[in-house]
Amino acid sequence: MSDTGYAAFLFDMDGTLINSIPSAIRAWTAWADSHGVDVAELMRVMHGVRAIETIRRFAPAGVDPQAEFEALLAAEIDDVDDVVPIAGAVSFTASLPHDRWAIVTSAPRSLADVRLRAAGLPPPAVMVTAEDVAQGKPAPDCFRLAAERLGVEAADCLVFEDAPAGIAAGEAAGADVMVITETHDHPIATEHPAIVDYTQVSVDVAAGRLRVIAQLTLASG
Repeated sequence: MSDTGYAAFLFDMDGTLINSIPSAIRAWTAWADSHGVDVAELMRVMHGVRAIETIRRFAPAGVDPQAEFEALLAAEIDDVDDVVPIAGAVSFTASLPHDRWAIVTSAPRSLADVRLRAAGLPPPAVMVTAEDVAQGKPAPDCFRLAAERLGVEAADCLVFEDAPAGIAAGEAAGADVMVITETHDHPIATEHPAIVDYTQVSVDVAAGRLRVIAQLTLASG
């Protein structure tokens, strides 16, 4: 991590700022069961990836991926009662300069808006969602676009992520990465610094730079 700080922070949403895992598991399990898809295998690879790409990967022949995506999206939008913020995320993001952070999510904008509202987390001025890029995570396009919209270079940003696809996207964008582990059932192998949540984290803003002050660990597999 940069000792001199960063121009901006770029946050994934699900599993990083909010916990929507139970809702996602319910919706995806129902979808997988209805198509005879192995639930465990789907769950292993779907986190952090755009839903339409996961559907295309697993849907049986003859299934209309777009129609399946729209039905799944509607189910997820209707199921947000237990979506909550990651501990400390609301106060941590509120402490950031409004023009120095963005949300970069693989979720569609409609779902992102509903989940953020359910979690009580106000959206930032810049959000990059599934519709904004041709290639989703692990491609770096989304993080590069968010940095561009903030008027900074991706390599001068710190990416907060929880899923392997998003971590890979942050790396490919040239950014430093911080791993959030609150929703992890098992450790993931990564050399990046990790924090459980935001309760022991603060930000120092000096000379126009953002610097994380935290008790860091290294996640291991």
